[in-house]
Amino acid sequence: MSDAILIGAALAHRHGYGGHAWALMQYVLGFRDLGFDVTVVDRLEPGMTEDPRAALDYLGRLLEGEGVAYSVLGADGETVAGLARGELRARAADARLLLNVMGFVRDPELLGAARCRVFLDIDPGFGQLWREQGLANLFAGHDAYVTVGRNVGRSDCGVPTCGLRWIAIPHPVVLDRCPVRPMGDAFTSVGSWRGPYGPLEHDGQTLGLRVHEFRRFVDLPARVDAQFILALELDDADAADRALLDENGWGLADPRQLVPDPNAYLRFVQASLAEFTVAKELYVKLNTGWLGDRTCCYLASGRPALVQDTGLAAHYPLGEGLLAFSTVDEAAAGAASILADPAAHAAAARRLAENELDARRVLRRLLEEVAA
Repeated sequence: MSDAILIGAALAHRHGYGGHAWALMQYVLGFRDLGFDVTVVDRLEPGMTEDPRAALDYLGRLLEGEGVAYSVLGADGETVAGLARGELRARAADARLLLNVMGFVRDPELLGAARCRVFLDIDPGFGQLWREQGLANLFAGHDAYVTVGRNVGRSDCGVPTCGLRWIAIPHPVVLDRCPVRPMGDAFTSVGSWRGPYGPLEHDGQTLGLRVHEFRRFVDLPARVDAQFILALELDDADAADRALLDENGWGLADPRQLVPDPNAYLRFVQASLAEFTVAKELYVKLNTGWLGDRTCCYLASGRPALVQDTGLAAHYPLGEGLLAFSTVDEAAAGAASILADPAAHAAAARRLAENELDARRVLRRLLEEVAA
């Protein structure tokens, strides 16, 4: 069996977002820790970014700094940075599998060369509903299907399976990259207000984004004796929401300024007291069992996480270290619990990460399930 793996991921055109990069790097570094020779495949086409040179420089610093080989393909399929196409194709043919994050790699020759094509779903519900509604089929051309929606395939989850066998895993975390440091004094988070996808209609209901859930919790800072700081990607068109957040005591920062790379992102996480996060409405209403990569990073860093419930109880111990809420009253009570004994919650957070999220354990299971 080959000791090589290809990972197809959108890193270049999301340059300057350290949390996004670090989430995908957990798979790269996790497989490498298991002894695999990892190659990253990215693509950068006209219109994806206003500054292609900056995007390629960012990707180069990120992967070359870790000693990871990569290739970036342009619109014509030819290499615009990194390994030449011929070398990339040879690596694809030799690799144990191609892990294709959200089907980002679409090159027919490259997909055809791979022995096993594994679709990795990190936004559970969107791709499945697009396929059901005839909008897009991201899954075509793959042999196995992995999702971080832990409830996908269960009877209590509203995400359609599309007739596919889904392997459900948590986001992996490379634990030794998340050391436990002295705690800060603020609840924090990193994310986007809307993100790249729009709301969807399904079974007579509208399935919205984080913005549509967050407004229900906007007065939380007034109920808790602590700071709340969000590194939040907000468009200029969301000026009214920005004003609403300001008026209710949320500290706001631009993630491109505050956490532009993985090192800055990790420093921000580790300087926090805990995470507070609201999920996308789709994740909540469909009971996906989604736990974000960001939350996994907080937990691994010994930072408790106060998260909106997406159907987590079947998979994680809740109440200490990881606390789930559905209402603003529950969120306030969870914050009070963390403030009352932060050390106990911090220890429980790290313990949960060691038991449930360790990249070596998670990715070994992925490999075993794909081969089954």
